[in-house]
Amino acid sequence: MTPIPESLSTFIRFIQLKSLRKRTEEEYVRWVVRLARHGGVACASLLGQEEVLGFLHGLQQNHGYEGSTLNQAVCALRLFFRDHLGRADWTCWAQIRIKRSVPIPTVLSRGEVRTLLGSVKEARFVAVFSLMVHCGLRLGEACRMEVTHLDGARGVLRVVNGKGGKNREVPVAPEMFARLRRWWKRHRNPRYLFPGLGSGWKDKFGCRLVAMREARHPMNESGVQQAMKAAVLTSGLKKAGICCHALRHSYATHLLEEGVSVRQLQSYLGHSSIEVTAKYLHLTTVSETKVQEALRRLYAQVIPPAAEH
Repeated sequence: MTPIPESLSTFIRFIQLKSLRKRTEEEYVRWVVRLARHGGVACASLLGQEEVLGFLHGLQQNHGYEGSTLNQAVCALRLFFRDHLGRADWTCWAQIRIKRSVPIPTVLSRGEVRTLLGSVKEARFVAVFSLMVHCGLRLGEACRMEVTHLDGARGVLRVVNGKGGKNREVPVAPEMFARLRRWWKRHRNPRYLFPGLGSGWKDKFGCRLVAMREARHPMNESGVQQAMKAAVLTSGLKKAGICCHALRHSYATHLLEEGVSVRQLQSYLGHSSIEVTAKYLHLTTVSETKVQEALRRLYAQVIPPAAEH
């Protein structure tokens, strides 16, 4: 086995101390290793600014990566060279300009969401999809949800270590709490709301519910994604881009249609910038009739009657 270069092993410890998400840590290390391979050296620490710029330019021109992927590569390498190795005099980072495209989110109507959820075959996937669209959760946030993160007395659930390592609270309707309780009572896993089955569960436990009760890991994200693909095919919905994240987009749009403020929604979604949340304002389907009704109410409430002459 090839030994890990010291600068890379200390970088791994460096980013672990920053309490980044596990996936982010892995991706940052992967970019540093990939740069070293590209440069033909044992460790990326042996390379200079020109080699880094050449690597990033190649990613952009030869591989056609999107702006978000390029930005992740830049963040990883900047953290390695500038923050970890202390090369503060490097000027290459100021030369990089990444144009990040903002795709239009796929939003399902309320009827489409109902059709989609009605097409899901397994109860465990129905449960996780229902919570995702009810609370606007990301896929990983829903899969990792623990029983103690549900606070029925206050009517909220806590999202712990969400994107960017942030925590937040999201309101939950009493009916959803009741549904989640019924679901949990089926498997009674002491930790996870959506426990994973794991490989070979039939041979080990024989029963799916027993396997879930004994599970030590949360539900696998790839399995949930496959269940979503199957549900889309079964539902007959033809809208492009239907995936797990579309449930989050739909949640945001539907709440805005119900009058929830953008500021509130920003908090529920865990967005660091209100501009990110504001994109959903363009996707609401509030009719002209509702606008006219609102204007009539406002007119009656705030404008005094005209004086008669």
